[in-house]
Amino acid sequence: MTTAVPPATVAVTDIPHLDPVPAFTPLAERGPGGVPLILLPSGHRAVHLTRYADVHQVLTDPASGRTETNVEGGPSFLPTVMPKELLLNLDAPHHARVRGFVAADYSAAGVERLRPVLDRVLDEGIARLRAAESPDLFSDLADRVPITVNCHFLGVPVDDVPYFRPSARVVQIASHENVPDLVEHFYRVYGYVQDLVTGVRPALPDGLIDRFRAGRDRAEPPLDDAELTGIFFGSLLGADQNIVSVLTKSLYVLLSAPALWRRLVEEPEIAPRLAEELIRLIPLGTISAFPRIAGRDLETSESVVPRGSVVYPDAFAANRDPEVFPDPLVVDPDRQPAKRHLQFGYGMHHCMGAALARMEIVAVLTRLAREFPTLALDIDPAQVPWDNGTVLRRPTSLPVRW
Repeated sequence: MTTAVPPATVAVTDIPHLDPVPAFTPLAERGPGGVPLILLPSGHRAVHLTRYADVHQVLTDPASGRTETNVEGGPSFLPTVMPKELLLNLDAPHHARVRGFVAADYSAAGVERLRPVLDRVLDEGIARLRAAESPDLFSDLADRVPITVNCHFLGVPVDDVPYFRPSARVVQIASHENVPDLVEHFYRVYGYVQDLVTGVRPALPDGLIDRFRAGRDRAEPPLDDAELTGIFFGSLLGADQNIVSVLTKSLYVLLSAPALWRRLVEEPEIAPRLAEELIRLIPLGTISAFPRIAGRDLETSESVVPRGSVVYPDAFAANRDPEVFPDPLVVDPDRQPAKRHLQFGYGMHHCMGAALARMEIVAVLTRLAREFPTLALDIDPAQVPWDNGTVLRRPTSLPVRW
Protein backbone atom coordinates (compact mmCIF):
# COMPACT_ATOMS: atom_id res chain seq x y z
CA MET A 1 0.00 0.00 0.00
CA THR A 2 1.34 3.41 -0.93
CA THR A 3 0.37 6.79 0.44
CA ALA A 4 0.40 10.13 -1.32
CA VAL A 5 3.41 12.27 -0.51
CA PRO A 6 2.30 15.73 0.57
CA PRO A 7 3.74 18.61 -1.43
CA ALA A 8 6.77 20.33 0.02
CA THR A 9 5.94 23.26 2.23
CA VAL A 10 7.32 26.56 0.94
CA ALA A 11 7.26 29.71 3.02
CA VAL A 12 7.89 33.17 1.59
CA THR A 13 10.58 33.63 4.22
CA ASP A 14 12.54 30.87 2.43
CA ILE A 15 12.86 33.08 -0.68
CA PRO A 16 15.91 35.39 -0.63
CA HIS A 17 15.27 39.15 -0.64
CA LEU A 18 11.53 38.78 -1.22
CA ASP A 19 10.39 40.73 1.84
CA PRO A 20 11.50 44.38 1.83
CA VAL A 21 12.98 46.51 4.55
CA PRO A 22 9.99 48.58 5.74
CA ALA A 23 9.82 52.19 4.57
CA PHE A 24 8.91 53.31 8.09
CA THR A 25 10.61 53.24 11.48
CA PRO A 26 8.86 51.54 14.43
CA LEU A 27 8.77 53.75 17.51
CA ALA A 28 9.20 52.62 21.11
CA GLU A 29 6.57 55.08 22.30
CA ARG A 30 2.90 54.20 22.10
CA GLY A 31 -0.10 56.22 21.08
CA PRO A 32 -3.43 56.67 22.92
CA GLY A 33 -4.49 53.41 24.53
CA GLY A 34 -1.17 51.80 23.72
CA VAL A 35 -1.51 51.63 19.94
CA PRO A 36 1.83 51.07 18.15
CA LEU A 37 3.33 54.05 16.37
CA ILE A 38 5.68 54.36 13.41
CA LEU A 39 7.63 57.26 11.95
CA LEU A 40 6.91 57.97 8.28
CA PRO A 41 9.64 59.24 5.93
CA SER A 42 7.85 62.60 5.99
CA GLY A 43 8.60 62.86 9.73
CA HIS A 44 5.01 62.27 10.88
CA ARG A 45 3.99 59.78 13.54
CA ALA A 46 1.30 57.36 12.45
CA VAL A 47 -0.77 54.68 14.14
CA HIS A 48 0.38 51.33 12.75
CA LEU A 49 -2.53 48.93 12.19
CA THR A 50 -1.56 45.36 11.29
CA ARG A 51 -4.55 43.17 12.19
CA TYR A 52 -6.80 42.22 9.30
CA ALA A 53 -9.99 43.50 10.92
CA ASP A 54 -8.44 46.87 11.77
CA VAL A 55 -6.89 47.41 8.34
CA HIS A 56 -10.11 46.34 6.63
CA GLN A 57 -12.05 48.80 8.76
CA VAL A 58 -9.88 51.74 7.71
CA LEU A 59 -9.80 50.78 4.03
CA THR A 60 -13.60 50.59 3.92
CA ASP A 61 -14.27 53.66 6.06
CA PRO A 62 -15.37 56.58 3.82
CA ALA A 63 -14.56 58.99 6.65
CA SER A 64 -10.87 57.96 6.75
CA GLY A 65 -9.59 59.75 3.71
CA ARG A 66 -6.52 60.22 1.55
CA THR A 67 -7.03 63.79 0.35
CA GLU A 68 -5.72 65.45 3.51
CA THR A 69 -2.46 63.54 3.34
CA ASN A 70 -1.66 64.57 -0.23
CA VAL A 71 -0.72 68.13 0.66
CA GLU A 72 2.58 69.95 0.94
CA GLY A 73 4.16 68.86 4.22
CA GLY A 74 1.53 66.15 4.74
CA PRO A 75 2.10 62.66 6.20
CA SER A 76 3.47 60.53 3.39
CA PHE A 77 5.85 57.83 2.22
CA LEU A 78 6.52 59.83 -0.93
CA PRO A 79 8.99 62.70 -1.24
CA THR A 80 6.50 65.01 -2.97
CA VAL A 81 2.77 65.54 -3.49
CA MET A 82 0.83 64.11 -6.40
CA PRO A 83 -1.90 65.72 -8.55
CA LYS A 84 -5.13 65.76 -6.59
CA GLU A 85 -7.07 64.32 -9.56
CA LEU A 86 -5.47 60.86 -9.25
CA LEU A 87 -8.03 58.26 -8.16
CA LEU A 88 -5.89 57.15 -5.22
CA ASN A 89 -6.06 60.70 -3.84
CA LEU A 90 -9.81 61.21 -4.23
CA ASP A 91 -12.24 60.72 -1.37
CA ALA A 92 -16.04 60.50 -1.25
CA PRO A 93 -18.13 61.67 -3.03
CA HIS A 94 -15.74 62.63 -5.86
CA HIS A 95 -14.10 59.20 -5.97
CA ALA A 96 -17.42 57.41 -6.58
CA ARG A 97 -18.24 59.69 -9.52
CA VAL A 98 -14.93 58.97 -11.28
CA ARG A 99 -14.78 55.30 -10.28
CA GLY A 100 -18.28 54.70 -11.58
CA PHE A 101 -17.25 56.05 -14.96
CA VAL A 102 -14.38 53.53 -15.39
CA ALA A 103 -15.75 50.51 -13.50
CA ALA A 104 -17.22 48.53 -16.40
CA ASP A 105 -14.12 48.70 -18.59
CA TYR A 106 -11.82 47.60 -15.73
CA SER A 107 -14.09 44.79 -14.51
CA ALA A 108 -13.25 41.13 -15.11
CA ALA A 109 -15.71 41.07 -18.02
CA GLY A 110 -14.35 44.35 -19.37
CA VAL A 111 -10.70 43.28 -19.50
CA GLU A 112 -11.57 39.88 -20.95
CA ARG A 113 -11.79 41.50 -24.39
CA LEU A 114 -8.02 41.91 -24.15
CA ARG A 115 -7.51 38.14 -24.06
CA PRO A 116 -6.60 37.82 -27.78
CA VAL A 117 -4.04 40.62 -27.40
CA LEU A 118 -2.59 38.96 -24.31
CA ASP A 119 -2.33 35.61 -26.11
CA ARG A 120 -0.51 37.24 -29.04
CA VAL A 121 1.91 39.05 -26.73
CA LEU A 122 2.61 35.78 -24.93
CA ASP A 123 3.26 34.05 -28.26
CA GLU A 124 5.86 36.72 -29.03
CA GLY A 125 7.46 36.38 -25.59
CA ILE A 126 7.69 32.60 -25.83
CA ALA A 127 9.31 32.93 -29.25
CA ARG A 128 11.86 35.42 -27.88
CA LEU A 129 12.75 33.07 -25.03
CA ARG A 130 13.23 30.12 -27.38
CA ALA A 131 15.39 32.16 -29.75
CA ALA A 132 17.59 33.78 -27.09
CA GLU A 133 21.14 32.56 -26.53
CA SER A 134 20.86 33.60 -22.88
CA PRO A 135 17.11 33.65 -22.15
CA ASP A 136 15.98 36.09 -19.48
CA LEU A 137 12.43 35.64 -18.24
CA PHE A 138 12.28 39.27 -17.14
CA SER A 139 13.55 41.12 -20.19
CA ASP A 140 12.22 38.66 -22.78
CA LEU A 141 8.72 38.28 -21.37
CA ALA A 142 7.65 39.60 -17.94
CA ASP A 143 8.75 43.17 -18.58
CA ARG A 144 7.01 43.31 -21.96
CA VAL A 145 3.61 41.74 -21.41
CA PRO A 146 1.85 44.37 -19.25
CA ILE A 147 3.09 47.43 -21.16
CA THR A 148 2.10 45.99 -24.55
CA VAL A 149 -1.35 44.92 -23.38
CA ASN A 150 -1.89 48.25 -21.62
CA CYS A 151 -0.91 50.27 -24.69
CA HIS A 152 -3.56 48.38 -26.67
CA PHE A 153 -6.11 48.86 -23.87
CA LEU A 154 -5.58 52.61 -23.55
CA GLY A 155 -4.83 53.37 -27.18
CA VAL A 156 -1.24 54.46 -26.53
CA PRO A 157 1.12 54.14 -29.51
CA VAL A 158 3.69 51.43 -28.77
CA ASP A 159 6.30 53.57 -30.51
CA ASP A 160 5.94 56.09 -27.64
CA VAL A 161 6.98 53.56 -24.97
CA PRO A 162 10.70 54.46 -25.02
CA TYR A 163 9.74 58.10 -24.40
CA PHE A 164 7.65 57.73 -21.24
CA ARG A 165 8.40 54.30 -19.77
CA PRO A 166 11.88 54.91 -18.31
CA SER A 167 10.44 57.91 -16.47
CA ALA A 168 7.49 55.81 -15.23
CA ARG A 169 9.97 53.46 -13.57
CA VAL A 170 11.70 56.38 -11.83
CA VAL A 171 8.33 57.68 -10.63
CA GLN A 172 7.39 54.34 -9.07
CA ILE A 173 10.76 53.96 -7.37
CA ALA A 174 10.01 57.36 -5.78
CA SER A 175 13.47 57.91 -4.38
CA HIS A 176 13.99 60.63 -1.77
CA GLU A 177 17.59 61.16 -2.90
CA ASN A 178 16.96 63.54 -5.82
CA VAL A 179 13.48 65.06 -5.61
CA PRO A 180 13.94 67.58 -8.48
CA ASP A 181 14.90 64.70 -10.80
CA LEU A 182 11.90 62.69 -9.59
CA VAL A 183 9.56 65.62 -10.24
CA GLU A 184 11.01 66.07 -13.74
CA HIS A 185 10.34 62.42 -14.57
CA PHE A 186 6.88 62.62 -13.01
CA TYR A 187 5.82 65.52 -15.21
CA ARG A 188 7.36 63.93 -18.28
CA VAL A 189 4.86 61.06 -17.87
CA TYR A 190 2.02 63.25 -16.61
CA GLY A 191 2.53 65.72 -19.46
CA TYR A 192 2.58 62.89 -21.97
CA VAL A 193 -0.78 61.59 -20.72
CA GLN A 194 -2.18 65.11 -20.65
CA ASP A 195 -1.18 65.54 -24.31
CA LEU A 196 -3.02 62.34 -25.22
CA VAL A 197 -6.15 63.49 -23.40
CA THR A 198 -6.16 66.98 -24.92
CA GLY A 199 -5.32 65.77 -28.43
CA VAL A 200 -1.88 67.36 -28.62
CA ARG A 201 -0.62 63.81 -29.22
CA PRO A 202 -2.75 61.32 -31.15
CA ALA A 203 -4.29 58.43 -29.24
CA LEU A 204 -5.19 55.30 -31.19
CA PRO A 205 -8.86 54.91 -32.13
CA ASP A 206 -11.09 52.66 -30.00
CA GLY A 207 -8.72 52.66 -27.01
CA LEU A 208 -9.96 53.82 -23.62
CA ILE A 209 -8.50 57.31 -24.07
CA ASP A 210 -10.43 57.79 -27.29
CA ARG A 211 -13.63 56.32 -25.88
CA PHE A 212 -13.49 58.11 -22.52
CA ARG A 213 -12.92 61.47 -24.20
CA ALA A 214 -15.98 60.88 -26.37
CA GLY A 215 -18.09 59.56 -23.49
CA ARG A 216 -17.09 61.97 -20.69
CA ASP A 217 -20.68 63.27 -20.49
CA ARG A 218 -21.74 59.97 -18.93
CA ALA A 219 -20.44 61.34 -15.62
CA GLU A 220 -22.42 63.99 -13.79
CA PRO A 221 -20.98 66.58 -14.10
CA PRO A 222 -18.90 65.55 -17.16
CA LEU A 223 -15.27 64.66 -16.55
CA ASP A 224 -12.83 67.42 -17.43
CA ASP A 225 -9.38 67.01 -18.98
CA ALA A 226 -7.61 67.03 -15.59
CA GLU A 227 -9.81 64.20 -14.29
CA LEU A 228 -9.29 62.11 -17.44
CA THR A 229 -5.54 62.74 -17.18
CA GLY A 230 -5.64 61.51 -13.57
CA ILE A 231 -7.42 58.31 -14.60
CA PHE A 232 -5.02 57.49 -17.42
CA PHE A 233 -1.88 58.52 -15.56
CA GLY A 234 -2.76 56.01 -12.82
CA SER A 235 -3.49 53.34 -15.40
CA LEU A 236 -0.37 54.01 -17.46
CA LEU A 237 1.75 53.38 -14.35
CA GLY A 238 -0.30 50.84 -12.43
CA ALA A 239 -1.35 48.55 -15.27
CA ASP A 240 2.27 48.42 -16.38
CA GLN A 241 4.84 48.89 -13.62
CA ASN A 242 2.74 47.44 -10.78
CA ILE A 243 1.73 44.35 -12.73
CA VAL A 244 5.32 43.84 -13.91
CA SER A 245 6.48 43.93 -10.28
CA VAL A 246 3.96 41.38 -8.98
CA LEU A 247 4.31 39.15 -12.05
CA THR A 248 8.13 39.15 -11.87
CA LYS A 249 8.17 38.38 -8.15
CA SER A 250 5.59 35.62 -8.63
CA LEU A 251 7.85 33.98 -11.23
CA TYR A 252 10.87 34.50 -8.98
CA VAL A 253 9.13 32.75 -6.07
CA LEU A 254 8.05 29.78 -8.19
CA LEU A 255 11.50 29.30 -9.70
CA SER A 256 13.19 29.76 -6.33
CA ALA A 257 10.94 27.02 -4.94
CA PRO A 258 11.03 24.22 -7.55
CA ALA A 259 8.43 22.20 -5.64
CA LEU A 260 5.86 24.93 -6.37
CA TRP A 261 6.82 25.06 -10.03
CA ARG A 262 6.47 21.27 -10.36
CA ARG A 263 3.06 21.45 -8.73
CA LEU A 264 1.94 24.06 -11.26
CA VAL A 265 3.29 21.99 -14.18
CA GLU A 266 1.53 18.85 -12.95
CA GLU A 267 -1.72 20.64 -12.06
CA PRO A 268 -2.11 23.72 -14.29
CA GLU A 269 -5.68 24.16 -13.08
CA ILE A 270 -4.29 25.54 -9.78
CA ALA A 271 -2.88 28.60 -11.57
CA PRO A 272 -5.68 31.01 -10.48
CA ARG A 273 -5.44 29.89 -6.83
CA LEU A 274 -1.66 29.91 -6.87
CA ALA A 275 -1.61 33.40 -8.39
CA GLU A 276 -4.00 34.65 -5.72
CA GLU A 277 -1.84 33.19 -2.98
CA LEU A 278 1.28 34.80 -4.41
CA ILE A 279 -0.50 38.14 -4.76
CA ARG A 280 -1.56 37.89 -1.10
CA LEU A 281 1.97 37.34 0.10
CA ILE A 282 4.09 39.49 -2.20
CA PRO A 283 4.44 43.16 -1.27
CA LEU A 284 4.30 45.56 -4.21
CA GLY A 285 7.12 47.79 -2.97
CA THR A 286 8.26 48.81 0.49
CA ILE A 287 4.76 50.02 1.40
CA SER A 288 1.40 48.31 1.13
CA ALA A 289 -0.97 51.30 1.38
CA PHE A 290 -0.90 55.06 1.76
CA PRO A 291 -1.58 56.84 5.06
CA ARG A 292 -5.07 58.02 5.93
CA ILE A 293 -6.48 60.60 8.31
CA ALA A 294 -9.06 59.11 10.69
CA GLY A 295 -12.25 61.05 10.05
CA ARG A 296 -13.84 59.68 13.22
CA ASP A 297 -12.85 57.80 16.35
CA LEU A 298 -11.87 54.28 15.25
CA GLU A 299 -12.44 51.31 17.54
CA THR A 300 -9.59 48.89 16.82
CA SER A 301 -8.41 45.66 18.40
CA GLU A 302 -5.82 47.68 20.33
CA SER A 303 -7.90 50.66 21.49
CA VAL A 304 -9.73 53.68 20.17
CA VAL A 305 -7.77 55.70 17.62
CA PRO A 306 -8.86 59.34 17.99
CA ARG A 307 -10.33 61.28 15.11
CA GLY A 308 -7.68 63.25 13.24
CA SER A 309 -4.93 60.67 13.81
CA VAL A 310 -2.60 59.71 10.99
CA VAL A 311 -3.18 56.00 10.34
CA TYR A 312 -1.16 53.50 8.31
CA PRO A 313 -3.38 50.52 7.41
CA ASP A 314 -0.65 47.96 6.74
CA ALA A 315 -2.26 45.63 4.20
CA PHE A 316 0.97 43.65 3.90
CA ALA A 317 0.86 42.72 7.59
CA ALA A 318 -2.91 42.14 7.50
CA ASN A 319 -2.47 39.63 4.68
CA ARG A 320 -0.32 37.62 7.08
CA ASP A 321 -2.72 37.77 10.02
CA PRO A 322 -2.81 34.17 11.34
CA GLU A 323 -6.39 34.60 12.57
CA VAL A 324 -7.51 35.00 8.95
CA PHE A 325 -4.83 33.04 7.08
CA PRO A 326 -3.61 30.01 9.09
CA ASP A 327 0.11 29.33 8.55
CA PRO A 328 0.14 32.73 6.85
CA LEU A 329 3.70 32.57 5.48
CA VAL A 330 3.15 29.31 3.60
CA VAL A 331 2.46 29.54 -0.13
CA ASP A 332 -0.55 27.23 -0.24
CA PRO A 333 -2.39 26.99 -3.59
CA ASP A 334 -5.06 24.88 -1.86
CA ARG A 335 -5.86 27.64 0.62
CA GLN A 336 -9.54 28.55 0.79
CA PRO A 337 -9.63 31.62 3.01
CA ALA A 338 -12.88 32.87 4.44
CA LYS A 339 -11.90 36.45 3.60
CA ARG A 340 -10.28 38.15 0.63
CA HIS A 341 -6.72 39.39 0.91
CA LEU A 342 -6.14 43.15 0.94
CA GLN A 343 -3.30 43.41 -1.57
CA PHE A 344 -5.49 45.32 -4.02
CA GLY A 345 -6.94 47.46 -1.25
CA TYR A 346 -10.60 47.30 -0.33
CA GLY A 347 -13.65 49.49 -0.51
CA MET A 348 -13.38 52.88 -2.19
CA HIS A 349 -9.70 52.65 -3.07
CA HIS A 350 -9.73 49.06 -4.34
CA CYS A 351 -7.26 48.88 -7.25
CA MET A 352 -9.13 49.42 -10.50
CA GLY A 353 -6.60 47.24 -12.35
CA ALA A 354 -7.04 44.15 -10.15
CA ALA A 355 -8.92 42.11 -12.77
CA LEU A 356 -6.35 42.94 -15.43
CA ALA A 357 -3.47 41.97 -13.12
CA ARG A 358 -5.10 38.65 -12.25
CA MET A 359 -5.80 37.82 -15.88
CA GLU A 360 -2.24 38.56 -17.01
CA ILE A 361 -0.50 36.77 -14.13
CA VAL A 362 -2.64 33.62 -14.46
CA ALA A 363 -2.15 33.57 -18.22
CA VAL A 364 1.64 33.90 -17.93
CA LEU A 365 1.92 31.18 -15.27
CA THR A 366 -0.30 28.79 -17.22
CA ARG A 367 1.45 29.32 -20.53
CA LEU A 368 4.99 29.07 -19.15
CA ALA A 369 4.19 25.88 -17.25
CA ARG A 370 2.88 24.32 -20.46
CA GLU A 371 5.70 25.53 -22.72
CA PHE A 372 8.64 25.06 -20.33
CA PRO A 373 7.85 22.33 -17.78
CA THR A 374 11.54 22.08 -16.80
CA LEU A 375 12.02 25.85 -16.46
CA ALA A 376 14.55 26.81 -13.78
CA LEU A 377 16.61 29.79 -12.69
CA ASP A 378 20.08 29.75 -14.20
CA ILE A 379 21.64 31.51 -11.18
CA ASP A 380 21.32 31.16 -7.44
CA PRO A 381 18.19 33.04 -6.24
CA ALA A 382 20.33 35.00 -3.81
CA GLN A 383 22.28 36.43 -6.78
CA VAL A 384 19.26 37.81 -8.61
CA PRO A 385 19.58 41.63 -8.99
CA TRP A 386 16.78 43.88 -7.72
CA ASP A 387 15.29 47.31 -8.19
CA ASN A 388 14.38 48.76 -4.78
CA GLY A 389 11.90 51.59 -4.47
CA THR A 390 8.87 52.80 -2.57
CA VAL A 391 6.19 51.47 -4.94
CA LEU A 392 8.40 49.52 -7.37
CA ARG A 393 10.54 46.69 -6.00
CA ARG A 394 11.35 43.68 -8.15
CA PRO A 395 14.08 41.56 -9.78
CA THR A 396 15.61 43.19 -12.85
CA SER A 397 16.77 39.92 -14.42
CA LEU A 398 15.67 36.28 -14.28
CA PRO A 399 18.16 34.18 -16.29
CA VAL A 400 16.57 30.81 -17.00
CA ARG A 401 17.22 27.45 -18.58
CA TRP A 402 15.08 24.42 -19.47
